[in-house]
Amino acid sequence: MDDWWSVAAGLFQVWMFVVIFLIMLPAMFGLSLGVTGVYIRILVRILEWATLRIQRGRQQQPSVPVPLPDGIIERAGGSMEEEMGQLRSSGSLEFSLSDAFYFYQKGLESIMDDQVTQRFSSEELASWNLLTRTNQNFRYISLRLTVIWGVGVFVRYCVLFPLRITLATIGLSWLVIGTSLVGFLPESSVKTWLSELVHLTCCRIFSRGLSATVLYHNKENKPQKGGICVANHTTPIDVVILANDGCYAMVGQVHGGLMGVLQRSMVRSCPHVWFERSEMKDRHTVTSRLRAHVAAETKLPILIFPEGTCVNNTSVMMFKKGSFEIGGTIYPVTIKYDARFGDAFWNSSKYNMVSYLLRTMTSWAVVVNVWYLPPMTRQDGEDAAQFANRVKSAIAHQGGLLDLAWDGGLKRDKVKESFKEEQQKKYSSIIVGQEVLRERH
Repeated sequence: MDDWWSVAAGLFQVWMFVVIFLIMLPAMFGLSLGVTGVYIRILVRILEWATLRIQRGRQQQPSVPVPLPDGIIERAGGSMEEEMGQLRSSGSLEFSLSDAFYFYQKGLESIMDDQVTQRFSSEELASWNLLTRTNQNFRYISLRLTVIWGVGVFVRYCVLFPLRITLATIGLSWLVIGTSLVGFLPESSVKTWLSELVHLTCCRIFSRGLSATVLYHNKENKPQKGGICVANHTTPIDVVILANDGCYAMVGQVHGGLMGVLQRSMVRSCPHVWFERSEMKDRHTVTSRLRAHVAAETKLPILIFPEGTCVNNTSVMMFKKGSFEIGGTIYPVTIKYDARFGDAFWNSSKYNMVSYLLRTMTSWAVVVNVWYLPPMTRQDGEDAAQFANRVKSAIAHQGGLLDLAWDGGLKRDKVKESFKEEQQKKYSSIIVGQEVLRERH
């Protein structure tokens, strides 16, 4: 029995040596031993081989289903007036009962293949990435491919997952203890420096715990103090990815439980902006607090996700204009995840936070590109909504994402009456415009 305890103690010592000296300490100082890079290159080779093997298997086994292409509706893409004219036999745009077919058609298209709900489901993959949860179209193809999948399950659940849980526990403990201790210091430049150091090192430990490989582009455009950083939103991990390269003041609602403990400890050492639920409904109060933060140019840049919800990293949805009414300089950031190594999207209506983190920690890795875009300011004669759309378009263009005008809140809320009224006004203007032209002639 003593021999078993000796072996267990020896394995534990080796485990902690690897975690502390080979992973955690290099991460704290922003160093890399290159292990993650080698791991990602091996993964790429394996996934490329698996893709070729699956394609060959589809040719040999016609019964193996082929993934459907994105989108099942061929949309005309014209204006309401043009499409309605094509549906009419006469070509006239006077009122006709047949106009109802245009709205029937649009309604059916939206039900079958709308642009909103498909942004809140996992991104479709061109080929299987050897994860069981993306195994929708997979059938047995070969023994070698099945063996590789089995080895992958062992590596992800028996090696990587315990390692990531260990690092996450250490990182969370470090964050709570470190920020709480720094919070007891008087306000000074030393307290600010220590606070930023604690936040930065903890986020680096978290990122190593996810086997994150992050490529930062155009670092000369990094957000500066007194500014506002806005980015597209895919997952709560977005915060860790950005804070891995610099510190930010977070903005959000006060939570309970573990998240509440983290928020209370973090705000002791750093001027994060947390709101009570009642304050979140008061736009004036929120805007005033954010303006006061931006006015102090010595404070960290505010990090805001204007979409207000997580989107599956294939598109950017409507930015709430409140973030652009504050004033100051906006620093746009594009975040694009590589779906081959794991699904980073958090579907909050399907998975709670714990389930999502478990899925992420049992994926292959988190591989992401971050682009810092040139700072932008509000132009003369430009309102907050127009400014928000301009920033959104720049973020979408840089990441190769679809630029959608829809509000992400539609995944939970009913369609606003203003959207219905807008379609009614368009149709009315077509009919009224034709009547005016006929009277003039």
